[in-house]
Amino acid sequence: MAYDVEKTDAEWKAELSPAEYDVLRKAGTERPFSSSYETDTTVGVYACRACGAELFRSDTKFDAHCGWPAFYAPLAEDRVQYIEDRSLFGGVRTEVRCSRCGSHLGHVFKGEGFDTPTDARFCINGVALTLEPAAT
Repeated sequence: MAYDVEKTDAEWKAELSPAEYDVLRKAGTERPFSSSYETDTTVGVYACRACGAELFRSDTKFDAHCGWPAFYAPLAEDRVQYIEDRSLFGGVRTEVRCSRCGSHLGHVFKGEGFDTPTDARFCINGVALTLEPAAT
């Protein structure tokens, strides 16, 4: 698939830290409870660390106690891409990628019973995001 932002592997490696590269470009997962974004209550917009595309608003963030920042909806559906992920033995889940650069963000889970408007949990690696605080 062609993305608006395309770079060589060498360019991504030069711009991203090793942890960011592993998650964003190699679909890795950061350690649970390692991101301050999981419990951060700053009002603002979360963007893709790789390309800067605005992805989630803080008002859709909730405490899912899962070890990663959780949101119940993206800023707009065209901001993310959904990919069927069969990497788990016998399991299927839905990978979430940035639709602007194709970077891996995390996964979305539905039907878990969270008291949110969508009953969806976008479980997103904090290292895949940057937070732009709202103007005060």
